[in-house]
Amino acid sequence: MHRQPLLDLLEDYLMRHPAEGDTTLRFRDFVKRNPLCFERRLAAGHVTGSAWILDASGEKTLLTHHRKLNLWLQPGGHADGNSDVLAVAMQECLEETGLNSLVPVERGIFDLDIHRIPARQEDPAHYHYDVRFLVRDTGEGAFIVSEESHELAWVPLERLEDYTIEWSMRRMRDKALRRQ
Repeated sequence: MHRQPLLDLLEDYLMRHPAEGDTTLRFRDFVKRNPLCFERRLAAGHVTGSAWILDASGEKTLLTHHRKLNLWLQPGGHADGNSDVLAVAMQECLEETGLNSLVPVERGIFDLDIHRIPARQEDPAHYHYDVRFLVRDTGEGAFIVSEESHELAWVPLERLEDYTIEWSMRRMRDKALRRQ
């Protein structure tokens, strides 16, 4: 079953973050019920992969000012059939930032989020089941702004609220700070 590796990651995440059980169980149930969960064409929602990118010092994160949503977010995107969500997150980061010196801090899930994407043009409203990984830039941090973004910024963790007050973004920041 191509979904089993993700289901295993979700079980591990649930053991490490029992306080996030409601979200994790909802996520797991979605994956179990939907063989096409990695496909964008699944109208109810689909799995996405993203990364909380830290600079070499661990003091800043790279955020994208998302062109379609007009929000500051972590880089990431659709799985488009790829069940290796870490590979999805890494590819999306490369495409959206141009950073080719990114390395996963670990292979396990760093954070999970389920969020509603509003209807846009021909796409109906749907949910993104976002699997997030912790990634570190081991290079110089020089990024390239892609057409998917208005801009990118290395944001000091303590100044995150200058860019977003989104709860899931603050949760990832807090998790990153606890790891240091």
